[in-house]
Amino acid sequence: MRSVTGSAVLLLLACGGSPRPAGSADFLPASAQPPETLVLAAPGGAEVWFTGARTARRADGSSCLERAMEIRRGPERRPIPLLYTGAAPRLVNDSTIEARIWRECAPGHTYRVNLRTGLPVRVR
Repeated sequence: MRSVTGSAVLLLLACGGSPRPAGSADFLPASAQPPETLVLAAPGGAEVWFTGARTARRADGSSCLERAMEIRRGPERRPIPLLYTGAAPRLVNDSTIEARIWRECAPGHTYRVNLRTGLPVRVR
């Protein structure tokens, strides 16, 4: 009986929290997601919303929230794939927005996103 208890304690200690490495991200469960937020309205009825979120870590161990985006037009919802950001996008014209991808809580490359297709293309 004693070895089982000792093994259980070691197992619990092994599962304890050591700091996560920088650059890791956790996708938040549905219950912990921040509310969806309208961040941009474009001419023609397209809206850009922050939807899902993940937490990320800087090299110093501090964390931030990186948000996914979705384009909405009436009942249609079109997620913008693989582009998590920490800042609101900007309107380029009536069919295009620009957003910076974030990684490890820092802005990276800029992407242009077509408001009809939702597809991001890196700006070079």
